[in-house]
Amino acid sequence: MPAPVYALDPGSDRLREECAVFGILGTSDAAAHTALGLHALQHRGQEATGLVAHDGERFNVHRGLGQVADVFAKRRVMDGLVGNAAIGHNRYSTTGAPNPRNIQPLFAELDLGGVAVAHNGNLTNAMTLRRELIGQGSIFQSTTDTEVILHLMARAKGRVVDRLVEALLQVEGAYSLVLLTQRKLIGVRDPFGVRPLVLGRLGDSYILASESCAFDIIGAELVRDVEPGEVVVITEEGLESVRPFRRERPRPCLFEYVYFARPDSVVGGRSVYQVRKAIGAELAREAPVDADVVVPVPDSGVPAAMGFAEGAGLPFELGIIRNHYVGRTFIEPTNEIRHLGVRLKHNANMAVLKGKRVVLIDDSIVRGTTSVKIVRMVREAGAAEVHMRVASPPIRFPCFYGIDTPEKADLVASHMSIEGMAGYIDVDSLAFVTLDGLYRAMGEPGRDPMAPAFLDHYFTGDYPIPLVDEEGGSRSRQLTLLREAV
Repeated sequence: MPAPVYALDPGSDRLREECAVFGILGTSDAAAHTALGLHALQHRGQEATGLVAHDGERFNVHRGLGQVADVFAKRRVMDGLVGNAAIGHNRYSTTGAPNPRNIQPLFAELDLGGVAVAHNGNLTNAMTLRRELIGQGSIFQSTTDTEVILHLMARAKGRVVDRLVEALLQVEGAYSLVLLTQRKLIGVRDPFGVRPLVLGRLGDSYILASESCAFDIIGAELVRDVEPGEVVVITEEGLESVRPFRRERPRPCLFEYVYFARPDSVVGGRSVYQVRKAIGAELAREAPVDADVVVPVPDSGVPAAMGFAEGAGLPFELGIIRNHYVGRTFIEPTNEIRHLGVRLKHNANMAVLKGKRVVLIDDSIVRGTTSVKIVRMVREAGAAEVHMRVASPPIRFPCFYGIDTPEKADLVASHMSIEGMAGYIDVDSLAFVTLDGLYRAMGEPGRDPMAPAFLDHYFTGDYPIPLVDEEGGSRSRQLTLLREAV
């Protein structure tokens, strides 16, 4: 059977989601609950998904390329994933090529028994450690940075938690992990708390997940966040918490609130939906404009547009309609089809736009190519003026902590002024929320330059975690070497 043809993704200059993790222990329906949780977390990674369950005697594994509903669609697949504990993972590549070897959870047989691990984040010294381990005789089966953790655990001594801690003391970067052994479900978050990880409960069962929306789908309750630098160990007897790492000032990722997390999630004790509305209100205060209507770029721009409309006293309208069914297509993406670009995913609502002064609200501008297409489409629908307001500051620096951003040279804000970007996108005016405004929307008085409360390197170039691998070459060169290593 020929490989499916995929439509050109008109949002290809978007920041890519990182990954999602989920784990549960203490229920006979562990695999079903995990699959449902992964479905709720699908927005964090659509490339591949996997699940490992333990039935008291053995580990049962199923992984595949594609989305959750496809990979776990067959009844026989779910029937084979028996056990009272399970972990799962949705993947979008941050390191490692998109192939079956890299689908998580990864599984290894150590001398103390089997261990499965799922990872959200990115290790910034993975390649350095990988070279050292290969030089010492380790044999890698994947090109993902997560496998480094398993090799380091294999070389360590003691109980599984001791080995995990010893391994993580050697890595740099961002990580929220869930691990499954014969008797334990373990969750751990890096000392800076870059990537989210939350603890929930369903009856007597504890759950770990990237976001709280994964609890809602199975009727579980949110207990709390796993704290930065915390290791949570869950067994049939209950929960134990240890903090074996050096304490750092927490700096969770701001883009979880701007773009990545689902709006119905609670991250760090904050409603993502309310934060996004507050960002829109800040935009209306900082960058007002005479206009007739506020229109979001769907879907991530919707809450911010609602906040802007309320703050500016302007009507909110769905002037752009999103086609939610753009995945696979039978249409070969030839040059004649490619020029359709953004229309495969969005369509202008002429009845709302014609003759109007429009404020377009988007969450971010990365390369700017999608913004160009969106603005052209709105103008062709008859808009009299098009003003763009962006619910994040200009992205000028790449991310190495789990977000797949382009190289700096491909970030339009890294080499253009705001005025230049306005001309490139062809808008009548362009404004971004300020960094202080973004912090205010988070409930902070502003950004303290001596002690920032969040990770904001994509705006500031402030990288608090060492970029060990980057010292040896460009990001693209490092990723190329990593992919060629196996």
